[in-house]
Amino acid sequence: QVQLVESGGGLVQAGGSLRLSCAASGRTFSTYHMGWFRQASGKEREFVAIISTSGVRKYYADSVKGRFTISRDNAENMVYLQMNSLKPEDTAVYYCAADGDLVLTSEALKYDYWGQGTQVTVSS
Repeated sequence: QVQLVESGGGLVQAGGSLRLSCAASGRTFSTYHMGWFRQASGKEREFVAIISTSGVRKYYADSVKGRFTISRDNAENMVYLQMNSLKPEDTAVYYCAADGDLVLTSEALKYDYWGQGTQVTVSS
């Protein structure tokens, strides 16, 4: 069982930055692939970034590539999403998720555990 708690969301102007954090409980955190997903009002949840158990492999949605960076600290049971050059279209609730499967995937349905989400609002 893994419990996830996101923090770091807020209101920021376009072009600004935010750093989201996700604190995970449990001793087996390092065995989970981790992902950040987001859901804008009236839209489906979408993949943002994923990171493998070791942190070596990272993948990003095309819409955030070059602007967002995912990282993890297995010693601290933390996952981060550094978001730079934010745009109004980045406005959404951002979720942290954990996947216990062997294969790293961007499919939200494959993720076993989810946090409650944190709101990010980017004003123009």
